[in-house]
Amino acid sequence: MGNTFHGGGRTLSLSNGGTAVFVDVLVLAVSDLADSAWEYRFATLLALQDQGVMGRGAVGFDLEDIDWGRSPGEQAAAKGFVLRVLDLALRRHRWDELGYEPPFAEEYLRQYREMVEAFDPADAGLRNGGNPPFPGPEEAAMASCVRHRLLCVPEYGEACVFCNSSH
Repeated sequence: MGNTFHGGGRTLSLSNGGTAVFVDVLVLAVSDLADSAWEYRFATLLALQDQGVMGRGAVGFDLEDIDWGRSPGEQAAAKGFVLRVLDLALRRHRWDELGYEPPFAEEYLRQYREMVEAFDPADAGLRNGGNPPFPGPEEAAMASCVRHRLLCVPEYGEACVFCNSSH
């Protein structure tokens, strides 16, 4: 069983272990970059990919389901932020805090970066009857795990992806 991340007609399929690594390195980066309401919402989306809370094989999302904004400027800013998160993660930002060596993480990040780069946010249409998986402003992860300095999902308290795993 694994997890999939879709976007622009492409798919990144990861094992449960691969997903855990992918989420770990992205949360390290997004926690240090998020500064606006939309960016905190995106951080929440990433934190919700925590299989320790959501269940193994039960995570993943489509780029098409993200609320990228209404105007071309908002969409460009949102896409630029996601690319900055990926670029920071690709520079192995805070990977020394993982407690393990993620041998395939760079390849997962490169593949996902190519998906995001090729994706046009203007093509995104909210599915699921207008009930998208993208967190709303009131759900934004603005709380931080004191121990790991990572953003957390408010409804799950102060536990981050590292607290919820065996790291």
